[in-house]
Amino acid sequence: MQAADTPTPGRIQERLTTQLPLMWFSLAFLAGIVLGSLVSLSIWVWVGLAVIFLLVAIASRIFPLSSFLSPPLSFILQPFTFILFVALFLGAARYQYSVPKFDAFHIAFYNDRDYDLLITGYLVEPPDYRDNYTNLRVEVEKVDTGDGDLPAQGLILVRASPNQTFEYGQRIRLRGKLKTPPENEDFSYRDYLAAQRVHSYMTSAEITVLPGEGGNTFLRGLYAFKQKSFNNIYRLFPDPESSLLAGILLGVDTGLTKELQDAFKNTGTAHIIAISGFNISIIAALFVTFFSRFLGARNGAILAVIGIASYTVLVGGDAAVVRAAIMGTLALFARQIGRRQFALNTLLAVALIMCLWNPLYLWDVGFQLSFFATLGLILYAEPFSNFANRIITKYLPASTGEKTAKLFSEFVLLTLAAQLTTIPIMAYHFQRISLVSFIANPFILPAQPAVMVVGGLAVLLSLAWFPLGQIAAWIAWPFVVYTIRIVELFDRVPHGTIFLGDFSVWFVILFYAALLALTFGWSSFRKWIRSLGQKTGAVGVGSVLVALVIGLLLVWRAAAAIPDGLLHVTFLDVGSADGVLIKTPSGKSILINGGESVTRLSDHLGRRISSFDRKLDWLVVAATEEEQVAALPRVLERYPPDAVLWSGNRQASFSSRILNEYLTLKGIPVIETRKDQALDLGDGATLTVLATGPRGAVLLLEYGNFRTLLPVGMSFEAQEELGYGEEVGPVSVLLLADSGYAASNPEDWVYNLNPELIVLSVSAADQNGMPDEETLEIVKDFELFRTDRNGWIEISTNGAQMWVDVERMMPVEATDVP
Repeated sequence: MQAADTPTPGRIQERLTTQLPLMWFSLAFLAGIVLGSLVSLSIWVWVGLAVIFLLVAIASRIFPLSSFLSPPLSFILQPFTFILFVALFLGAARYQYSVPKFDAFHIAFYNDRDYDLLITGYLVEPPDYRDNYTNLRVEVEKVDTGDGDLPAQGLILVRASPNQTFEYGQRIRLRGKLKTPPENEDFSYRDYLAAQRVHSYMTSAEITVLPGEGGNTFLRGLYAFKQKSFNNIYRLFPDPESSLLAGILLGVDTGLTKELQDAFKNTGTAHIIAISGFNISIIAALFVTFFSRFLGARNGAILAVIGIASYTVLVGGDAAVVRAAIMGTLALFARQIGRRQFALNTLLAVALIMCLWNPLYLWDVGFQLSFFATLGLILYAEPFSNFANRIITKYLPASTGEKTAKLFSEFVLLTLAAQLTTIPIMAYHFQRISLVSFIANPFILPAQPAVMVVGGLAVLLSLAWFPLGQIAAWIAWPFVVYTIRIVELFDRVPHGTIFLGDFSVWFVILFYAALLALTFGWSSFRKWIRSLGQKTGAVGVGSVLVALVIGLLLVWRAAAAIPDGLLHVTFLDVGSADGVLIKTPSGKSILINGGESVTRLSDHLGRRISSFDRKLDWLVVAATEEEQVAALPRVLERYPPDAVLWSGNRQASFSSRILNEYLTLKGIPVIETRKDQALDLGDGATLTVLATGPRGAVLLLEYGNFRTLLPVGMSFEAQEELGYGEEVGPVSVLLLADSGYAASNPEDWVYNLNPELIVLSVSAADQNGMPDEETLEIVKDFELFRTDRNGWIEISTNGAQMWVDVERMMPVEATDVP
């Protein structure tokens, strides 16, 4: 029996070639497209290679190589292997064929000329209205360089005035300079538009509407229907509910504020308003669940497909939407059929057909999200549901357990299945991962069938008779409000989003390789775990569990140190001294002084600096008294700085001399401060030296409208030089100098700076009796935070607002920065 279960090469070959042949052929074709983008050869070279391997495949079929070769070569060199190479080279040939030829008949041939062009064409899409401009996509018919009209073809993107109105199919004449779309290190607008077959860009144009129409009659009617629906949505619903519904129902999300769009992104719920296969796959699953309760499984699935088709028409039916609808319908079909192999074959076949039409779809983020969301539903929706059903019914009564498991699967596990396979794509393209999305989606998704069905019904009824549509809109409105409020609520969850910065494509590849290997080899992996448990006993299994827990803790620790896009200023609780840690939006770490306690300072830094990159980008020595720098020589051995900005007498204290010797010994560059010197911290944040002298420096941290004054090395000369604060102007945050010593914090100084928030760094039992009562009397009308009472004090800001968090008190609400 054991021998019969052994997967011999012959049986593996049979499984690969008879059960999943289309999947492997499609994968090879898609890989060929990537190969063609990396290796630039003539299309005829690729076709020739495909023909050669096709002939080899035919010959190996007639004269099997397995009779001449021994394993494993006899297993590898099979006809099907050569067929895969045929698909690979055909994919490369298809990519080369799609590369445009910019001759005199293509409009991109006229890019970057120093003179204006006259271009005649028609709008191939409805205008994309924005706040400050309008995007027009134009199919070119003729171009005039000054010698009369010449025939030309190709698409161009035109930026027009926001005050002009246009319609699909309008013939227009443009005057302006044609440019190649720009690109930079962060984003290539050129590649983004090239994937849509647009290679020319006109940033400003004089536009004249010509008589006549172009385009398709059916599409003209469809877009007119969409525009009428769009107008009615804004009549039926108030904002922001109307803008959200316009995004959900019509795919027009430009009415949403940037803050609300960011809230959807940060909570991982942007798929609700971004029309993609992810969105439509979830919608399809919810439609099936909703309709199946009343009409049965088969009729519910049919009605769900009709619903997807209607939705596709309603949003305009452009290529991206149709592609997403195909993927979403496929996921629905796969769930109904229940055959994973058939669904995988079909999914890859659909991807092949789409990329055969346009190979550049492979680089389109919408296509990638559609594909991998569908893949997730095919692979994991049913196993997740079965697992949840077994667990829940084990602890609840049969009827209650089944209903609970069903609801849990519909609103949690379906999203989880799609998210599991789309997280790497989102991380790569959007440089962020939403941790709160796993909680937010189960709260938001149950309301979406009502939003879409009732909201869509309200729009359709309003087109027939507006008062009837208004009644339906009143019913739909609470569900839309609920969606927005829940998104905004979860967006306020601290550290709910991990901002990754640059994310390597190799992490994406390794993730999918590991995930798919585990998915298709799960049974073998489970047997290995069981055998490992039998061999090693409880100690071995316990070790595995401990290793997993440790791994999770390391991942959590690394995630906690990832930048979140805000500037963080943390006043460390280091006693009666100053220790300020600045974390820039991109993750740079700057430490200003540090106090005299090695254990305290090291503990603070250990909690806030990544364990995988234990260093400081800058150390700023802003005062050189013993209590200000005593901890630094030893702590810097654990967290070495890349560079040091030094102010004050290096011989002022024993610890300052030791610190100076340590920096010299380690070869760490030290820069002497000078007045008005500005340290660029990146991301628009600067640290400016307002005054400097033997005692130290007065520093000003600025980021947008946020200003923090740090008089760590305050002196009487510095006060006079800065006009007792008049030369500085109002600040957001003021650090009291010398732990609240009255002479260093005169009344004029505080009132001229007029801070929104004051921070006092002092120990609970200061030996000098700090802070002075006179100082406390001066600042009594200001918001005051003290390290002796509040512990560490962290201020986070985006340049427009600031948030305060403390160790020993509830967080303070966000405050606008004037």
